[in-house]
Amino acid sequence: MPTYVYKAKSGGCPYCTNTFEKRQSMEEQPLDKCPECGAEVERVIVAPFVRTGRTDKSTLADSNLKKHGFTK
Repeated sequence: MPTYVYKAKSGGCPYCTNTFEKRQSMEEQPLDKCPECGAEVERVIVAPFVRTGRTDKSTLADSNLKKHGFTK
């Protein structure tokens, strides 16, 4: 099931003022109200997390960073 990010359109409570995540099936309708306070919310488009198969250790290795033009 995908995780969707929502935020309050205006006002709202501490739960929805910034953003909050909700796991929903693709068949479910998007939320239109905050589950905590009932304020109007909208779905926020965010970049997905994609696992590349590389470990964090190899991604941050000096040789890999240098190859891509970065330094520590």
